[in-house]
Amino acid sequence: MADEPALRIVLADDHALLLEGLRSLISAEPDLQVVATATDGERLLDAVRRFRPDVAVVDLKMPFMDGPTCIRKLRAEGCPVRVVVLSALSDARSMREAIEAGADGFVLKTDPPKATLAAIRQVAAGQMVFPQGARRWLQRGDEAEQLSDREAAVLELLAEGRSNAAIARSLRMSENTVKFHLRNLYSKLGVANRTEAAARYHRRS
Repeated sequence: MADEPALRIVLADDHALLLEGLRSLISAEPDLQVVATATDGERLLDAVRRFRPDVAVVDLKMPFMDGPTCIRKLRAEGCPVRVVVLSALSDARSMREAIEAGADGFVLKTDPPKATLAAIRQVAAGQMVFPQGARRWLQRGDEAEQLSDREAAVLELLAEGRSNAAIARSLRMSENTVKFHLRNLYSKLGVANRTEAAARYHRRS
């Protein structure tokens, strides 16, 4: 709708040329507004705290404080900003690191520009956005594989009978992130639903 306010966005990348290109790309969209840019992690935190954007587009590797550390700090503060990681790194470890930190989306710098624009709009609407290949890598189950700290925390709260919304509030993450962790831990535990996962947890306790 034309009368709806534009999504407010903060951009963070230590490459000035890429940062300016991204600002120009986003500013050309009538429903998107860049309210601040940052070239390192500390400036990103300052910008998010000051401008309270709807979405932060964040590089993984930045000086002073990297992307995942920034995201974890924002989540610990209870900041409601949605976070899209925009990275040149396409390996599963980098993507998992972003998710564990609390990112809502992951876009590759090699993707078409429209992918970044779409990801911004989608995470602002409450969706999670990750490359299709990443979904296969991140959801690949191995029963012998240890649960991550985040997955273990989600499982513990699930076993207490908490709803996804309650888990999200307790761990300061979005409900979509909770669902993503649930899919991963179901696969790792070899279970089909939350009832089986809870039973498995209580057997292991």
